[in-house]
Amino acid sequence: MKQVHVDVAVIGGGPAGLAASLAARKEGAERVLIIERNTELGGILQQCIHHGFGLHRFKDELTGPEYAQRFIDFVKETDIEVLLETMVLEVTPERKIYAVNSESGMLEIHAKSIVLAMGCRERTRGALRIPGSRPAGVFSAGTAQRYVNIDGYVPGKKAVILGSGDIGLIMARRFTLEGAKVEAVVEVLPYAAGLTRNVVQCLEDYDIPLHLQSTVIEIHGNKRIEAVTIAKVDEKWNPIPGTEQKIECDTLLLSVGLVPENELSSQAGVAIDPITNGPIVDDSMMTNLPGIFACGNVLHVHDLVDNVSKESERAGMYAGRYALGQSGEKSRKIKVVAGENIRYVVPHEVSADEPVEFFMRVQRPQDSVALDVGGLRQIRKTSVRPSEMLDVKLTPEQLQSFEGDTLVIQIVEK
Repeated sequence: MKQVHVDVAVIGGGPAGLAASLAARKEGAERVLIIERNTELGGILQQCIHHGFGLHRFKDELTGPEYAQRFIDFVKETDIEVLLETMVLEVTPERKIYAVNSESGMLEIHAKSIVLAMGCRERTRGALRIPGSRPAGVFSAGTAQRYVNIDGYVPGKKAVILGSGDIGLIMARRFTLEGAKVEAVVEVLPYAAGLTRNVVQCLEDYDIPLHLQSTVIEIHGNKRIEAVTIAKVDEKWNPIPGTEQKIECDTLLLSVGLVPENELSSQAGVAIDPITNGPIVDDSMMTNLPGIFACGNVLHVHDLVDNVSKESERAGMYAGRYALGQSGEKSRKIKVVAGENIRYVVPHEVSADEPVEFFMRVQRPQDSVALDVGGLRQIRKTSVRPSEMLDVKLTPEQLQSFEGDTLVIQIVEK
């Protein structure tokens, strides 16, 4: 078995992995390696040909491939090593990585620090347990996106989209632009799950109906899907009898959420947050396993790639310091807790040594409120929505002035 020794190994060559590797190299880590199972770098961005990327990072409106290419070019300007078409099979707590590819066979990679940047995957029909047969024409929204944007195939002419996540909303517009008819977008929640800008630009601008507090209760068809039955749901998401509506279609797209890809993390013994389904990390983005860091959508699902890059640079910077033996003891540890109307907060633990940026999502929409950070800061918000991530920064001085050992972040009424 071929053995490789590196300072920092980054698993995943998407936007998180690219940003983390660049930050680690900038910090002084001499040998940085990106391991990517696909044939090219860029991750999911390569199939996101719509615009809206890079507004915060580059002050420019880019498509997904353009945003990815900027980071790929940055990597090419350095001596960062890249292994494409390489599948990681196992990560050990001792920071050994077992991977395989067609050129070298089995690889045993010894790393001084590891950055987990594997991204996330879509929930499937199996996770939803929708009754009905198993006809052709049922796709996850991301799969349909790849078919249309990369392979050049439109998988249907008359579609229903279950879920109003951002990919589903974007695919509603994409199908319409390709000449297909989107009969409806069906959402189980009383509000859209995607960004407000996507609801406006992808549904309202194209007169695509959005059915809230509704779900698909049956799929009709044998060889090919012929129709779906939708129904209104109550507070417990149970279908309400008498509200059924049958919609003819040849395609059903599922945009029902993303799940961080953490099989490798769990196998290594990384502690997982049951709310985010991602690793539990401190303010250096390090997991409970020393020298193993996490960032991007494998940590928690983001809505803006600009935030992925920012968070991943932090993980890469600290991974580089760890590899160089520069990670000192922390002066104190403050546990971070999600309070009123906060679903989760990342990171889960902070020190008072470095500035920190918290990312969080609310549980339900609220208007005219304030985000309270342990009494240290209060930020007024006209409205908060689960689809739009909140972030707030604290300085070391603010953290040092905090006297407790548990920092509660919550939404308060104003």
